[in-house]
Amino acid sequence: MEENKLTPREELKTYFETGKAPTQNQFSDLIDSLRHKEDGLTNKEIIYLANRLEAIDNGSIEYVNFSTEDEHFPIVISSQDEEDEVIDVGKGNNFGAKRYFVGTAPYTISAKKFSAENLKGTEYYALRYEADPTYTYNNMMARLFGNTLPPIPDGFDFGPLKGKRFYFEISKRDYGQIINIVNTNIKFINKTEALIEYMVYGGGGSLWGHEYTSGDIVTDHYDIGDYLNFFYRADLRKINKPIECRVYDGDTDQLLATSHLTANQNNINIPSNGTADKTRNVRIECDYQNLTLATE
Repeated sequence: MEENKLTPREELKTYFETGKAPTQNQFSDLIDSLRHKEDGLTNKEIIYLANRLEAIDNGSIEYVNFSTEDEHFPIVISSQDEEDEVIDVGKGNNFGAKRYFVGTAPYTISAKKFSAENLKGTEYYALRYEADPTYTYNNMMARLFGNTLPPIPDGFDFGPLKGKRFYFEISKRDYGQIINIVNTNIKFINKTEALIEYMVYGGGGSLWGHEYTSGDIVTDHYDIGDYLNFFYRADLRKINKPIECRVYDGDTDQLLATSHLTANQNNINIPSNGTADKTRNVRIECDYQNLTLATE
């Protein structure tokens, strides 16, 4: 077969019709028409493949690893039609790496146990991730692990992927002190008929975060950033009453923070105008704003 000239598929099939004896050259044509597992892609093929990947509907992981150590951070992607895929985002520095998932949505993202063997003194690994496209870089989920803090365990759930991209970021940081976990009990009271969810961040959002919920929780944030920020979301496009959410110290009833949700709008990531500092018990109350004003 002439170099760089492939024999058409239909012609190859005729070599092996019943009763025929393929020649040496015909076998050579067949072999040359196939891709060997050791063959590399040409630059043209790589560009074509990259363009095709950008157009596919599969999910992907984008990750940044600022750790200089050879740790292992295996991410497990579960889809509806493929075996679990494991992507190790450790193994030294990776800046802006991207991998597409082999299966099709819906995807569930979890972790195998992360290693944390190269930490010294007051060093910790800081993990930030985002599986929901409505979150922003400033209010991603966050965790510290390693050293005096619990590791990321086998099966740690990053949650279902709600968009097409899972963002993952990890770095090693020296905080200059030993870090301990502190707990705050949060009781959520919704006095409206609307579905209201709240999100909590400790230490400004870069240290600890809890995904949106409409129930009571107990935080496990850190004493290095023992203050909590609150965000809310509620689809009020069919509700013509504004809603006010107030955060109280559960022990003293002191008002700590207030947020306002606008009527006839889809409210997403609405911040509070205050924080709960070193507070072990918190109560959140959400009510229609006009009803609240009438009773005060």
